Amino acid sequence: MPADLAVIGLGPLGLPLAQAAVAAGITTLGYRTGPEAGSLSPAELRRMLSGGFRTATDPAGLSRVRTAVICAPTPRDTGGGLDLGQVEAAARALGAQLRPHTTVILESPVHPGTTEDFLRPLLEETSGLRAGRDFHLAYSPSRVDPGSRAFTPANTPKVIGGLTPACTESAAAFYGRLTDKVVRARGVREAETVHLLETNFRHVNMALVNEMAVLCHDLGVDLWDVVRCAETKPFGFQAFRPGPGVGGHSVPLDRAGLPGSPLRMVELAQQVNSRMPRYVVQRAAALLNEHGKSARGARVLLLGVTYKPDLADLTGTPAHEIAIRLMELGAAVSYHDPHVPTWSVLDRPVPRADSLYESAADADLTILLQHHRTYDLQGLSVKAQLLLDTRGATPTGAAHRL
Repeated sequence: MPADLAVIGLGPLGLPLAQAAVAAGITTLGYRTGPEAGSLSPAELRRMLSGGFRTATDPAGLSRVRTAVICAPTPRDTGGGLDLGQVEAAARALGAQLRPHTTVILESPVHPGTTEDFLRPLLEETSGLRAGRDFHLAYSPSRVDPGSRAFTPANTPKVIGGLTPACTESAAAFYGRLTDKVVRARGVREAETVHLLETNFRHVNMALVNEMAVLCHDLGVDLWDVVRCAETKPFGFQAFRPGPGVGGHSVPLDRAGLPGSPLRMVELAQQVNSRMPRYVVQRAAALLNEHGKSARGARVLLLGVTYKPDLADLTGTPAHEIAIRLMELGAAVSYHDPHVPTWSVLDRPVPRADSLYESAADADLTILLQHHRTYDLQGLSVKAQLLLDTRGATPTGAAHRL
């Protein structure tokens, strides 16, 4: 049976879209572009299958869809730019099957200009069709908040920018079936730049509060109390909170690999945020030293190694670098995470703590890296010999905060 929609890329961007489409009654085909990190619970999978969802590895299934949305991941490459390899693979697979009047939408995080200058030529070359005349082409920032219960595809406005006004309207008609509000950008590049602005806004503000965390520690000021008070201002302020580093799928974009001057503030934000894992390890070593212990030979327990609470996603998690740096200092590192049954660093498995409270009591230092909902931080603060809280989640005075 032909599908109305093909979601190409079933990672953290594509799966939520596929779930929303199935919930809206849209017959959906999922096509994988590589080893993606997205996952479904058995109950979620049963609901989707009963709603008509199916997956395919044969690109021939893409030939009979009305709308195709490319959600392939675009990780950093070795030069610091975006790796468009999976987007290219998706475009070639789709282009070879593309039929006239199909609407193609790119949701992958990309630099402005990618839809027109990279995706369009690939689709036209492989299909023999012309974008804007034979098929519709548009871009829409993904705007997925993984694990969020408050923000879903239905209540999150979708920005649409098409190659032509007709392309925009075709894409808007599709997303209008999924969301309460569709926002039309002037064109494709404007929609791509919306993603650029939204992602960089997050990273720049996180860098500011991370720098404030270091400053406040040096001043003996409780940053968490400062943020609590500041966020009562009803205008001109949005609260961000520090952490051990910035993970996730949306990487900051400073125009690397593009003509023109880089975004200097974004460059600085990347430098600040990339230093946070090192700062956490410095704080850990200092705490051990203050209590008469050396980092060499110390037993260090890492709590929560995912990049976001209550998710199993390890993409870009700062826990990885923190573990490496602790090991380089000679510490014996173990971890606990209810969502991660096994974890390896430098191709070596990290011991997993089975009994949380016993392991915290046995460790010379416990570091809270991610505040999962299941953690009883009051109990942990009592059991742990030393507790470093990088998330400001423990009660005041119950732990050493970042």
